[in-house]
Amino acid sequence: MKRPGPVRWLHYVYGGRLPDDYREWVLHDATAKTWVLRFAFRIFVEALPWLVAAYFVLTLLTPLPVPMVLVALLLSLLMSLFLTVTSADELAEVRLTKHGFPPGTGKEVRKRRGGAATWP
Repeated sequence: MKRPGPVRWLHYVYGGRLPDDYREWVLHDATAKTWVLRFAFRIFVEALPWLVAAYFVLTLLTPLPVPMVLVALLLSLLMSLFLTVTSADELAEVRLTKHGFPPGTGKEVRKRRGGAATWP
């Protein structure tokens, strides 16, 4: 199975389509036993630049104390994770469809491998 390098992986994280050479890896990414953890990590990577930018804006342009800013950013990250992980099944299916798999492939493969077909 061919894995994408860091640049291609970042392109994939931000919604880009990988070349067909990576189709097997994309299927693995959406159907492995750790697919929900992988999904949550991708959301974290997507949110990280925004959180860093918000930290600098809030600490440099407002009189808010740093601990309050950090708590607010942590809460926003947790809310982002909660709202996206609750739709993880559908978002994984969209990603697979974007890479040429028929709709429902992820759920079917997870079910066939003996894992939970859906989350949670």
